[in-house]
Amino acid sequence: MTTSAVESSLIPPPSSLGRVAVIHDWLTGMRGGEQVLEGILDLVPGAEIFTLFHFPGSVSSKIEGRTIHTSRLQKTAQKADDYRTLLPWFPGAVRAWDLSPFDVVISSSHCVAKGVDARGRPHVCYCHTPMRYIWDRFDDYFPRSHPLRRLTASIVARRLRKWDVATAAGVTRFVANSNFVRGRIHQYYRRDAEVIHPFVDDAFLAPALNDRREDYHVIVSALVPYKRIELALEAAKGRRLVIIGGGPLRDRLEKSAGPNVTFLGSVSREVVIDRLSRARSLILPGVEDFGITPLEAMALGTPVVALRAGGVLDTVVDRQTGILFDEAVVDSLRRALEETESHQWDRPALRRRAATFSRARFHQQFGDVLRQVAA
Repeated sequence: MTTSAVESSLIPPPSSLGRVAVIHDWLTGMRGGEQVLEGILDLVPGAEIFTLFHFPGSVSSKIEGRTIHTSRLQKTAQKADDYRTLLPWFPGAVRAWDLSPFDVVISSSHCVAKGVDARGRPHVCYCHTPMRYIWDRFDDYFPRSHPLRRLTASIVARRLRKWDVATAAGVTRFVANSNFVRGRIHQYYRRDAEVIHPFVDDAFLAPALNDRREDYHVIVSALVPYKRIELALEAAKGRRLVIIGGGPLRDRLEKSAGPNVTFLGSVSREVVIDRLSRARSLILPGVEDFGITPLEAMALGTPVVALRAGGVLDTVVDRQTGILFDEAVVDSLRRALEETESHQWDRPALRRRAATFSRARFHQQFGDVLRQVAA
């Protein structure tokens, strides 16, 4: 037996990690982060979940079936019009948990989850992104047009940045969901990270591919500032556009949209599959940290129209599985839509590309990280 084989045989499988705590920022709906959380939970069947707050019934049965511990902000968040306004209190709430009974800590973090006190235990952070609203996307969330709100936010953000950097030292190993996020982890935390991409759900790989497309494009997105939905509204004038998803900007976007735009709000996975499978393209007008939705579209043979930046550079192959446009301006996106409509797409090739981002591959790669850290 080789030395590497001996060393490998001494590394415990994920199922024998001992008692595991999984930290997730909040459980209020099923988005990309929650799909990754499901994949993590597959590897640690006895793990308990710690989260700032949980709105029962908002996530899958796979998640709801676990022991879920919420923070002292639970009651306040359930009453708040927008739980994100509680951001200044998030760090104190996650640091208050006593994780000393656990042997391994796994955080699934896009906000403050990675900042828990692991009490010296091995801590693997699957980082969806460092906090956007206190780092590079501050202007998107707190524009200069609202000076008082921006001033208050800048004071809070300054304190949160210091906390965010300081608590990065408590992470044993960072895992990034894309090369783009790996770069952001290095930029803000001065730490390296292994890239393990999220996966596409098998439900999107199952339907028969539809070669006959209807005359509309789709956006599947949270309606928040950094998604740049308003850019797509302007570029898609004269085309039918279907927008799936909800968020704080929905009312404003609906008021500015023309009669060519249909807002469906939050819908079931079956409706997403149906709409995507018949659409001419999926549009991503903003910079995505990774983006599971492009994989879902490609799995259904639907090309992706996306800005040439961020996580889509790991998934979309220009002019093979989508069209990448170079500037976040109306003309650039409009030209990409025109090119998408005139291109002859190899829909099985799109599906094959999406299928390489499999759940089995995620389990293998993340399981390897857990084994290495536990050893």
